[in-house]
Amino acid sequence: MSNSRLNVWFFFLLLLSAFSFAAFNGRLHLFDWDEINFAESAREMIVTGDYMTVRIDYLPFWEKPPLFIWMQAFSMKVFGVNEFAARFPNTIAGILSLAVLFLAGKRFFDRRFGMIWCLTYVVSFLPFLYFKSSLIDPWFNLFIFSGILYFICYLENRSKRAMLISSAVLIGLAVLTKGPAALLISLLTAGIFFLLVRFRGFIRLKDILIWCGIFVITGGFWFILMILQGKFDTIVDFIVYQARLFSTEDAGHGGFPLYHVVVLLIGVFPASIIAIPGFFKNRTTEESQHNFRKWMLILFWVVLILFSIVKTKIVHYSSLCYFPLTFMAALEIHYLLDHKKLFSRGLRIILLVMMGIWGLFSLAAPLAMGPGKDHLLTLLAKSDAATLSMLGADVTWPWYTMIPGVILILTMGLFIFYRRHLRNQLIVLAAGSFLFINTGIWFFTPRVEGYSQRANIEFFESLQGKDVYFRTLGIKSYAPYFYARKEQPSGPREYSKTWQFYGNIDKPVYCSFSLNKKDAYLKKYFNLKVLYEKNGFVFCVRNPNIPSQP
Repeated sequence: MSNSRLNVWFFFLLLLSAFSFAAFNGRLHLFDWDEINFAESAREMIVTGDYMTVRIDYLPFWEKPPLFIWMQAFSMKVFGVNEFAARFPNTIAGILSLAVLFLAGKRFFDRRFGMIWCLTYVVSFLPFLYFKSSLIDPWFNLFIFSGILYFICYLENRSKRAMLISSAVLIGLAVLTKGPAALLISLLTAGIFFLLVRFRGFIRLKDILIWCGIFVITGGFWFILMILQGKFDTIVDFIVYQARLFSTEDAGHGGFPLYHVVVLLIGVFPASIIAIPGFFKNRTTEESQHNFRKWMLILFWVVLILFSIVKTKIVHYSSLCYFPLTFMAALEIHYLLDHKKLFSRGLRIILLVMMGIWGLFSLAAPLAMGPGKDHLLTLLAKSDAATLSMLGADVTWPWYTMIPGVILILTMGLFIFYRRHLRNQLIVLAAGSFLFINTGIWFFTPRVEGYSQRANIEFFESLQGKDVYFRTLGIKSYAPYFYARKEQPSGPREYSKTWQFYGNIDKPVYCSFSLNKKDAYLKKYFNLKVLYEKNGFVFCVRNPNIPSQP
């Protein structure tokens, strides 16, 4: 295919992907914790007019730097305070990520490789899904990956110092996005590379100092400004928190040592399976390609091992692996097309098995939660009250919710049919995966939310504009702040749970808690009046002028 036609196809892919990343992002509530957390910080920036301090519940929030929060705040200024605005920055991150992959592939291989890399990335499940979220990681990963790319380009042409400066700026922006893990990952990746090549071509001291200086200016300016404003304690808390993530398990976010291996293998399908041979066989032909593959392998293993060691296990911690993992898949596809080879029998079997698992699950879920719901509840009769109430939510599963599963089963059939035509197999796999992801998001995620958090969020949404207090009990949630549009408290006692539930309050206090805690909380907080129960939650109010003693 000619270069001009490849450019046209890439532009079409970019438009299609941009539409898919943005489509229907405003119809689904933000998910607790992280999505609502970041969006609420952006909203509070707008409310307070203080864009230097990251806050949650109008108190300093030391867990994240402000760059991504600034992006969301700007988006909310344009689109309003809503889900679409919170997720829009990652729509941009998705478009830029595909552009970076195309340009990197063209730089080290050719346009066709760049196109393959983009396709491999965008049709893989988790990489696509992340660009429809309001998580920090898409921008964090893009900054780190782009910074490493610029550094590799600088090593190939030392006269282009702008590449070195760009690398330092981008890694600095990554630190401003999520924290010092960006510097740790970048230094480990570069250090291991130079160690493997026995420090051949190591950069000069002058260039090291330039890189460090630019990095400190870019990545450190917010921290310096915070210190100059007398907020040194916030910076200390931030550093302590980052260290704690590595050494301790965050509540509710533990996992076994191979947690991220499983996440990547299942979640980055089909790229994760196609990439397997590339980890054992070098498919490159030129020295620059060989070095680039080495960088990608190092980056993959650094991220995977680092976050396997970290005690806190969260799905998106290993998301930076998506870039090198899809690179290895693109490299394998590029090699097979060049040499007119087919997928090995073993690889075909694994691809079909994985498609079968995803397809059967996508067919079984609507059946189990629709016609089979009563039978499922009978099987789970010994579960806790909250779980049974949640599964009993009034969520409908019409026939068309089986479309994602049908798409994957049809993809399996065509994949087998074209077993001797690699190009057709790739087209079927890419189209089937892309359609499965999009229809799965459209049909499944609203229903999953219907079981999990919708009742709680709708309760707090109903309190918008009302002069009341509100909170959750025994549930870590940012939903009350964002969805009730909490205003800045007038005094410290408004934060006091004791005062709200036992004190002489001046307006009603609304709260929610798990159905499993109903008896205990109604006994402890005896002034509460139950409003209703729904989907595993209990919703209550304490009205003013109620005696503070039983």
